[in-house]
Amino acid sequence: MRASLSLRMAPPLDLPNLPDADVVALAQKGREAAFRELIRRYERPVYSLIFRMVRDSATSEDLAQDAFIKVLNHIDKYRPEFKFSSWLFKIANNIAIDHLRRRQLDTISMDGSPHATTASDVEATSFDIADDSENALDELASRELGSAIEQAIGKLRPEYRNCIMLRHVEGRSYEEIAATLDLPLGTVKTYIHRARHQLREALEHLRE
Repeated sequence: MRASLSLRMAPPLDLPNLPDADVVALAQKGREAAFRELIRRYERPVYSLIFRMVRDSATSEDLAQDAFIKVLNHIDKYRPEFKFSSWLFKIANNIAIDHLRRRQLDTISMDGSPHATTASDVEATSFDIADDSENALDELASRELGSAIEQAIGKLRPEYRNCIMLRHVEGRSYEEIAATLDLPLGTVKTYIHRARHQLREALEHLRE
């Protein structure tokens, strides 16, 4: 009787003050309030991540919702040895990249992303398939490769594709990519180097 009374009088969980791991554990048990708490914590960061890639507020809202739906549907697959935020951001990042691949791609060109607003942004988001260096623009400096690059990127290994899209579509720094994908900085640099090499080989036939 005392145990039953104790259970009835137990204070409600203070979800806002619980660490992510505890809130996720409750969400995995079907506690709807716990999942709402995860949305409250990460709704804006997920939206911001996606918006920086797709540059459209309405689309970003839809894709962010898709990300949380996917998280809800696969919450049982989350492994606590990884940070929940890293797992969530990877899902959101992949959804954004899939969206970019599905639409008619005009976001990658030899002279940089059209979203670039400064000279340094243009430099960071441009690359030359004929040269190993990141900023070389000696050949094909203004040619739009659109669908050809999209197809080539689509054939990259997923981890290479994620890094190259974040770098050359969004113009993010290596450090930002490492934080977003929860990868060591050296691994990010290696993936991008290998991705560029594979893209140059795939697009070699387009050189004049």
